[in-house]
Amino acid sequence: MDSQQQQQQKIQNPKTQFPETPEMNDRDLANDLLSMEKYMTASYNTAMNEASHEKLYRDLLTIFTETQNEQRKLYETMFQKGWYSMEAAEQQKLQQSFQQHQGYASQFPYGGQVQ
Repeated sequence: MDSQQQQQQKIQNPKTQFPETPEMNDRDLANDLLSMEKYMTASYNTAMNEASHEKLYRDLLTIFTETQNEQRKLYETMFQKGWYSMEAAEQQKLQQSFQQHQGYASQFPYGGQVQ
């Protein structure tokens, strides 16, 4: 795949400019915060799985949900500013993945169907 095809496969908004200095800029701060939020949601998930008391579990779930929502808002902001991009999936790869997971679903004891 040539570089032009790769560019067409990238999903990204125009980049918001930021100063290129040794100090942390807005993009650096947002990236740092996003990494921290991802780490925190993973940690809260583990804590919820291991909570032995129902009240503790509910409190952790509330905090987890708030943290997850903030992580999502940060991601959306970074994507809107063009600081976060994604690669478009090829239709053939999507179809192959769907068929593979459809095969897995048939193995579930409850006869799960992929919708």
